[in-house]
Amino acid sequence: MNPFLHALFLQAGYNAALVAIGAALLGFAAGSSGTFLFIRKRALVSDAVAHATLPGVGLAFIVMVSLGGDGRNLIGLLAGSALTAYLGLLVIEWIPRRTRLAEDAAIGAVLGVFFGMGIVLLTIVQTMSAGRQAGLESFLLGTTAGMLLQDAVIIAIGGSLAVFASWLMRRPMTLVAFDSDYAAALGYDVRRLDLLMMGLVLAVTVVGLKLVGLILIVAMLIMPAVTARFWTDRSDRMIWIAGAVGGVSGYLGAALSAAAPALPTGPIIVLVAAAVFVVSLFLAPVRGVLAAVLRHRRFQARVHRRQGLLALAAQHPIRETYTLRLLARDGLVRPDGVPTDAGRAQAAKVARDERRWQIAREIHQDAGLTGRYDGLTPIEEVFTADEIAEFDRRLGPPFAVGGA
Repeated sequence: MNPFLHALFLQAGYNAALVAIGAALLGFAAGSSGTFLFIRKRALVSDAVAHATLPGVGLAFIVMVSLGGDGRNLIGLLAGSALTAYLGLLVIEWIPRRTRLAEDAAIGAVLGVFFGMGIVLLTIVQTMSAGRQAGLESFLLGTTAGMLLQDAVIIAIGGSLAVFASWLMRRPMTLVAFDSDYAAALGYDVRRLDLLMMGLVLAVTVVGLKLVGLILIVAMLIMPAVTARFWTDRSDRMIWIAGAVGGVSGYLGAALSAAAPALPTGPIIVLVAAAVFVVSLFLAPVRGVLAAVLRHRRFQARVHRRQGLLALAAQHPIRETYTLRLLARDGLVRPDGVPTDAGRAQAAKVARDERRWQIAREIHQDAGLTGRYDGLTPIEEVFTADEIAEFDRRLGPPFAVGGA
């Protein structure tokens, strides 16, 4: 069997299966938790929070070694990273609230200062003679291949709690994400809800450090949410779609990495998520590029068809090749431009609808009705049959469109 299929069906060994399951769990949690941060337009906060975890790793190692413990104890390292990440989060929230600096300046400051501090601490750690410090730099890019069962359990528990909190608080967080002023007027504590959103991201960032590292976890938080946005306009569905995209990306990325051991797992997971994003960008049925192109072409065809029928009604020759081709395809004109019976009937209908809209604007002062006139919306979709009959009574009998 193909090595990729072996890994895909969890037949490539215990470690590969553990990595695939752990990556899928982390991807689902990251995609779901990052949704509201993306909607709130605060995606870069996750980047700053991720970089703020690094000094915590170094500090936790130093403290644990000083106390005579194992400096590489995962629980201790994650607790330290969570502490400094939370501190960075508070600084990001405090600076724009208490100073004149904007949030982007706070994010840049926290990202740079905390990351620099983390690099300095890791350098100090490397000079220590105790504590088995080798491998701490893996928190930058992750060490998926070395995942243990306890790592997968931490990801499963932490990720499940983050997803559950996202689902439980989806309504107030959605309200804050879309209109924080309205949420405040309704009595919601916008600041606490903002901290909750960022706290969920912090939790997923901390539990995902060992798997993909602090640099790549940002992509797992944001990219699935961006991808999900192409497929739905509803935030409750977006949570699950983003989670599914993240979970599938994590699983497929881990399987690909297991099939080609020389490839690093974390970056492969991110590249798979990027591939899903690109596919969604072009092929999503409503918001995708292809759908937009098709909508534009349909709109263009409708405009040309209407202009051609108006030209027939006025008995003017159609000189536009595209318009002539459209009308001929619909059986409204012959190849030489002479209207058929169906074409004359449609032209008379379009010309009469133009005059009906003029009467409608004289009778109705409601812009909500007459303002819908764009030359393409059928008048029957706006006014009732009785109202249209009144327009026709004022217009008099219809006229016929002659042939060539």
